[in-house]
Order: sequence, then C-alpha cells, then structure tokens
Amino acid sequence: MIRTCYSWIHTLTLASQYNPPRFVELIMLGMALIMLTIFTFFTSLPYLVLGLSLVVGASVSILVREAIAPTPQTRVTKLMALLLLTVSLYGFADVLKYSY
Repeated sequence: MIRTCYSWIHTLTLASQYNPPRFVELIMLGMALIMLTIFTFFTSLPYLVLGLSLVVGASVSILVREAIAPTPQTRVTKLMALLLLTVSLYGFADVLKYSY
C-alpha cells in the first residue's frame, strides 16, 4: 500500500516538473469534474458555477499554451479546448437565464 502511494506521489511530482502548465490544467479540469459531479447529486448552484469557471480557466489556459508553444496534436487540442469553452459558456448563460 505504501509503495503504491509512493509511486503515485512520484508520478505526480515528475509530471509537475516535466510540464507545469499542463499539470495545472489537469488539476483544474479534475477539480471541475469533481465540482460538476457534486452539483449533479446535490443540485447546489455554487458547485455548478465553480465547476464551469474552472473549465473556462483551463480551456483558456490550454488555448494560450497552444498559441505560444504548439504541440504535434495542436488541432485536436484546440478543438477540444474550444468545445469545452463553448459548453461552459453555454452553461453560464443557462445559469444566468434561470437564476432570476
């Protein structure tokens, strides 16, 4: 058990040192997934807003990173980031529409 935990910690450390922006984006998307899952079960509006704002931040970060330093899969990455951004902005519009 301890060896498995050490392996996970070591992998996360290496990932954060190898490509810090991508690691931060991964953490943001993981937290967004957790917040949106909590919203699904408890339907509390702050979890939805926080999850959507994390998705917007991560997708904008991905688009900026790809504009500065393109990777071999730039087209797919940009397409997925734009899709995430579109869906989350639509979610914000939906929240604003039905919150009043």
